[in-house]
Amino acid sequence: MKPGLIMLERARSHPITRSVVRRGASATNRLLDHAFALAFRGLVYAQIWEDPDVDMKALQIKPDSRMIAIASGGCNVLSYLTANPEAITAVDLNTAHIALNKLKIGSARYLPDYAHFRRFFAEADSAANIASYKTYIAPYMDETTRRYWEGRDLIGRRRIRGFSSNFYKRGLLGNFIGVAHLLARLYRIDLSTILDAQTVEEQRLVFEREMSPVFDKRFVRWLTDQPASLFGLGIPPAQFDALAGDEPMAEVLRRRLAKLACDFPVGDNYFAWQAFSRRYGRGDECPLPPYLQEANWDVVRDRADRIDVRHANLTEHLTSLPDASLDRYVLLDAQDWMTDVQLNDLWREITRTARPKSRVLFRTAAEPSLLPGRVDEAVLSRWTYDEAISAESTAQDRSSIYGGVHLYELA
Repeated sequence: MKPGLIMLERARSHPITRSVVRRGASATNRLLDHAFALAFRGLVYAQIWEDPDVDMKALQIKPDSRMIAIASGGCNVLSYLTANPEAITAVDLNTAHIALNKLKIGSARYLPDYAHFRRFFAEADSAANIASYKTYIAPYMDETTRRYWEGRDLIGRRRIRGFSSNFYKRGLLGNFIGVAHLLARLYRIDLSTILDAQTVEEQRLVFEREMSPVFDKRFVRWLTDQPASLFGLGIPPAQFDALAGDEPMAEVLRRRLAKLACDFPVGDNYFAWQAFSRRYGRGDECPLPPYLQEANWDVVRDRADRIDVRHANLTEHLTSLPDASLDRYVLLDAQDWMTDVQLNDLWREITRTARPKSRVLFRTAAEPSLLPGRVDEAVLSRWTYDEAISAESTAQDRSSIYGGVHLYELA
């Protein structure tokens, strides 16, 4: 087989490609799916964009809880440790996310104190972090993880050096936020000014005066109607359609950004800091994810070995587990990518592996749950949808990206 054909066949057989590319879709949509799959193979989320406080409140994690979660950037998996589960399996198809999860776990276990850990992940922009990696972390990393972090990205930078130059500007999402800041500057807007607001009312005034009018610009409306423009948010073409619905995408994004900017005090919302300043705040009072908060340092460190990180497809991994072996499932927004066949395969395995009173939490781009009418009623009828907790969780999710947060409990 010719080298070019070999490369094409490998691309088609890649697990991310198999998960994203829609069979039976038009040629244009399949091309977009392939482009997204290619973009999604590298680092996407330096920070995960689901609110772990919302997750833990809805999941009601207990000391005997055995969890499985899609790993993504690892922030939430480590944050769940503060709720004291018995074990967490973190799975992901993205090798960069697997390497990031293992780096965070290794850092929690082997860095000498909280100051080193905070500097590495809350600040992520010091040359001292590279020395810490070499001295305290690298000797304990597996070969695959070390090879990833000590290797080079597509433009020749050693990946680990991202922690000496603001790691949160890296990855697909970091680049997307950077482009958003650049676009704002072209319209003479400094997005970071909202972080100086002293009240939610002041935040709303800044949003209405500075940010909202940008979504009326002709170029912005055209740009945001292109599915590829939201690849940086980790939104594949299939999810783009669900997110847009019958509205121009600019209106959807304006509404989601308004929630992020105006519905929660910026002094308590680290998602706003990442969106509007591309980093976490530096002061002791600035908000951080639970795993990075000093009050949680000891428990995160002591429980880090409860996390088992797997480079795997979630459904395929579930097939290897015994019946009734798990009770908490965190699917992020992965189901928005799935066909009906994939959804049914997943929920059959969730139901088989679930203990009584198990809970499943997931997010959707659109507001309603996507399961009714798509998952076999014989399976779905065994689960109860908690409308009250789902509505409350959606309202309280500080990241504000998703249309719905949904909770199901095994009846």
